Amino acid sequence: MRTDWVVRLAAVAAFSLLGSSALAQEAPPPSARASAQPGVPVRPDRSVPTKHTVTVDGEVIAYTATAGTLLIRDDNDAPIGSFFYVAYTKDDANKNTRPITFAYNGGPGSSSVWLHMGSIGPKRVLTPDAQTAMPGAYQLADNPSTLLDKTDIVFVDAMATGFSRIVGRGRGNQFFGIDEDAQAFSKFIRRYITVEDRWTSPKFLFGESYGTTRSAALADVLQDQGVYLNGVTLLSTVLDFNSLSPSPGGEDLSYIGFLPTEAATAWYHNRVPNKPANLAAFVQSARDFAAGPYASALMRDGSLSDAERMSIANRMHGFIGLDARYILQSNLRVTPGRFEKELLRSQARTVGRLDSRYLGIDADAAGERTEYDPTDTATTGPFTAAFNHYIRDDLKWTGDGDYLVTNYGVVNRTWSFQRAGRGRTQANVAGDLREAMTKNPHLRVFSANGYYDLATPFFATQYTLSHLGLDPSLRSHIKYGFYESGHMVYLNNAALVAFKADLSSFYNDATPH
Repeated sequence: MRTDWVVRLAAVAAFSLLGSSALAQEAPPPSARASAQPGVPVRPDRSVPTKHTVTVDGEVIAYTATAGTLLIRDDNDAPIGSFFYVAYTKDDANKNTRPITFAYNGGPGSSSVWLHMGSIGPKRVLTPDAQTAMPGAYQLADNPSTLLDKTDIVFVDAMATGFSRIVGRGRGNQFFGIDEDAQAFSKFIRRYITVEDRWTSPKFLFGESYGTTRSAALADVLQDQGVYLNGVTLLSTVLDFNSLSPSPGGEDLSYIGFLPTEAATAWYHNRVPNKPANLAAFVQSARDFAAGPYASALMRDGSLSDAERMSIANRMHGFIGLDARYILQSNLRVTPGRFEKELLRSQARTVGRLDSRYLGIDADAAGERTEYDPTDTATTGPFTAAFNHYIRDDLKWTGDGDYLVTNYGVVNRTWSFQRAGRGRTQANVAGDLREAMTKNPHLRVFSANGYYDLATPFFATQYTLSHLGLDPSLRSHIKYGFYESGHMVYLNNAALVAFKADLSSFYNDATPH
């Protein structure tokens, strides 16, 4: 969840599972990145197994939950990092044929707590849909939508988040960057499948938010190192950061990509004139408008007549609910941050970035930008409290160290989006995914998207994935799911049920029978 990310080079819209604002800044100097998060003493690997059961579609699944740490080493065989993970493995299953999935959130700087406690794990924290939960005894319950009926699952905390720690001679610049992060996760996965004898298991990656960026880079790295994958699930995706970078006088792609999400949001909050009954059909018409008349108008821009400009503004009003005069004053380009503030300004309310169904109240109702993300504030408390109780009471993990749900101050602040040999360009890992799918023509990808996600809009994702340049024989290996929820699609229970059904089909297609 969260992504308070720092995207450099051009002002890039931040995206996060649980993040809120975007920062634009240059990559930190190597000296700053090298000194960030100095290592702690090296401790031996540790694992704590416990026994449990969960019922899925009437089947009682007995499983072992193992909370543990694994050391990874540099090229000189010196320990540099200790990854924390929680693995859920079905008892008495054949390791050679049982699929295994490595799951993680993003940030950069987020632990895996959001996927772990909200989506596909065997336990789930119960939160009210699109509302803030009452503080206190947050409820944990068995999760009938867990993926344990299809695959073993290993939730991994990125370095310097959760209980993962840089150790020994390790330094931040060995972890805090697109390529460095992918290499570190590759080391963890290869070590895990060696220790647990899972080399022949069908293997999957499951990333959310920046975790999708990681998955694209990681898939290519793993396969270059001989670890071939069956499938990759991309939940709330960003592969090309250009698609999230509104810049007046520059890149227009992001305005096109965000418009259908803004339309869905206006539909949800009853701001669409003559609101149609069917959301999916309305969203499709918004896609058609965005990719057609709207894209053409932005391309022509200065050559548009006043009448043409007014016609586009009126049509935008019909989709995104904002006053046509405001749209004209914005030069037909409404940034997502302004949209979040403007849509319900007359009610002195804002809409969430991670999930635009959530409502916020700003101190300055006349301001230009929202002051916080109500999705973020509604979910942080329940997930943090529930996990800290669960890991210690249910999974018997002991220790007095803090579980770092997020660690943006160290990780995000020093993250490098530069890539070796690729020049000073905006971060883009779409080519990594194309290479992985081309080298391994059996690799399948499932893209899961929330209609109300103003952090990683679904239409921008569709654009990126449809422009990978795949051979025609491979294009059908990408499948999509769209849900009436936001960045964390699993916050809506009905969406989670639909998501699980789509995941089951995906795993069936990607696993040998």
